[in-house]
Amino acid sequence: MAEHVVALGQTEFRGRVAPDPSEYPAGKIIIHPPAHHLKYGERVVFEEAASNLAKRYGRLWILFVEYWTVGVQYAVMNIERRELGGQVREGLAARPVVALLGPRQCGKTTLAKALTDAQRGTYFDLENPRDERRLENPLLALEGLKGLVVLDEIHRRPDLMPLLRVLADRRPVACRFLILGSASPELLRGASESLAGRVHFVNMGGFTLGETGADAWKKLWLRGGFPDSFLAPNAKASAKWREDFIQTFLERDMPQLGFRFPAATMRRFWTMVAHYHGQIWNGSEIGASLGVSHHAARRYLDALTGAYMLRSLPPWFVNMGKRVVKSPKVYLRDSGLLHALLGIDEAAALEAHPKLGASWEGFVMEQILSWAGERDAYFWATHSRAEIDLMLIRKGRRWGIEIKYADAPAMTKSMQIAMEELALEHVWIVHPGKDRFRIHEKVDCIGVQHLPVIRAMLE
Repeated sequence: MAEHVVALGQTEFRGRVAPDPSEYPAGKIIIHPPAHHLKYGERVVFEEAASNLAKRYGRLWILFVEYWTVGVQYAVMNIERRELGGQVREGLAARPVVALLGPRQCGKTTLAKALTDAQRGTYFDLENPRDERRLENPLLALEGLKGLVVLDEIHRRPDLMPLLRVLADRRPVACRFLILGSASPELLRGASESLAGRVHFVNMGGFTLGETGADAWKKLWLRGGFPDSFLAPNAKASAKWREDFIQTFLERDMPQLGFRFPAATMRRFWTMVAHYHGQIWNGSEIGASLGVSHHAARRYLDALTGAYMLRSLPPWFVNMGKRVVKSPKVYLRDSGLLHALLGIDEAAALEAHPKLGASWEGFVMEQILSWAGERDAYFWATHSRAEIDLMLIRKGRRWGIEIKYADAPAMTKSMQIAMEELALEHVWIVHPGKDRFRIHEKVDCIGVQHLPVIRAMLE
């Protein structure tokens, strides 16, 4: 059974999808039997037909309730993850195994099913008891398969890694494996040890501006990139989804990923880090507030970082004579989860919140790192308060990015010091306005809609 959440709630409605949506104008789908009683805030559960529909069209299908006189009409909206799909296909062409890693509910399964359907592959969901039974004898189940084989939730079966190495080494290559996981310790250790030289890693997050369209930046910033949060029918439903996600993630997902920490303690730690969002990591201070050692606080940080919930941005301090900061900065990777933990559920509350600037900084940084990658990405700061928010190194050249929540940002002494000390090729100041203008021969101010300009320059 496939479940598509329209809006979070307790009531369930069981129905089936009517015939092919292409038969209806503008791709409309009619749900039968009529359900005029269905309201916003309720949950809809579909039979197998809904799953087949999603696989047949190879897209992410989100169904929204609209009131209709004879039933319920669902408008179909899809956001394609073309670049990620291309990365996976390129990886499969180069390696026998591709590991698609990212947080829970970011769309890994949807993308994998689209690829499986397009290539007539074989799909195993390791949370499905039926597929678990199929893999009770994994060698017998896998050795005869051809084409693409997807193993979803691979962290549940780390024992499969040595077998995948054996199957990947066959010549000629009989099949290629796409394994999906949420970056558990077992998965990363097994993949790196057992599949060294055979696996290509693709990191996946929530929606980005390149996928939603630049004009949607306010909505994406407030709600975050998780598909069910971004595409919820209203702000209240989005906030409810994120709150439910946090609870489920701490109580169920973290133990499944191999992290054995009390959910209540992790909730307090996560909330505390939200208030430190964009600041230098101080494990002793956070540990003291939690009543634990700084070593324990570091373990919590590593756990949430490994599960793609937090980002630890390293400092740049090579061969620097000045007193520079040598501890990482910590960010929540998804702005929507940050806002949920801070109690922000609408745009007006965000505008009035003291973490507004830090939230904006983290949001823009994630948009950039979604294509720039984590490698050779740093921040730089001195104890005399000179700093640059993000420094990227490309082919030995250094590029700086400042992120300011201001319509007309100006050149600062801090920026001038950073440009001189780091020998930056160019600096961009990213702001929420629409204008793009130059304030120095090496400094451009650009609105968030113009982020592709930075990408084009660096690539």
